[in-house]
Amino acid sequence: MPKPKEPEAKGALEVSRRGFLSGAGAVISSSLVAGTEALRAAPESSGTPVVGPGKVDITLKVNGTERTLALEPRITLLDALRFQLELTGAKKVCDRGTCGACTVAIDGKPAYACSVLAIQVQGKDIRTVEGLAQGDRLHPIQQAFVDNDAQQCGYCTPGFVMACKAFLDKNPNPTLDQVRTGLGGNLCRCGTYVGVAQAVLQSSESQTGSLVGEGRNHA
Repeated sequence: MPKPKEPEAKGALEVSRRGFLSGAGAVISSSLVAGTEALRAAPESSGTPVVGPGKVDITLKVNGTERTLALEPRITLLDALRFQLELTGAKKVCDRGTCGACTVAIDGKPAYACSVLAIQVQGKDIRTVEGLAQGDRLHPIQQAFVDNDAQQCGYCTPGFVMACKAFLDKNPNPTLDQVRTGLGGNLCRCGTYVGVAQAVLQSSESQTGSLVGEGRNHA
């Protein structure tokens, strides 16, 4: 009668499992390294320049003036404006592109400065709330905010002003419903939406004034 086959030793089975896991880990690690190297090589092979992670020189055109800064590529436009150029009108509130307190105009279009890298907007026309007034004379939109008591704590106000400016440049004679829709990307924690809407309507009525015309050319 043939002798039954002896079961595999427990130690041998453990070594086999350990060897399998070690081998699998080595394959995965090799794949990850190869993938990372491929990603690094891709921009170079496509001719796209690679910068960072250290500081690089970039030039920003803000309110009509070009400024050269040494920044890490990860720095947002908001941080560049506030901490490098000391333009603190754009507020750092949510810092995730949801409240609109950091709204600026880039080539005439409203944008959340916290969601744009400074290095991305080189060569573009960047306008902040500091560029609206002409000396001691407020831009009509700014004056309308004062006239209609459209601010309380003030944190959202500069962003609203810039959003209103961009909105009226595109739609100079809006209805109230259009104003509400057009400014939907800006939040006011104090609830001054009625005053803001009235400020926009007042500004739209004065679009034919000479000061507004000057403001639209320089703001």
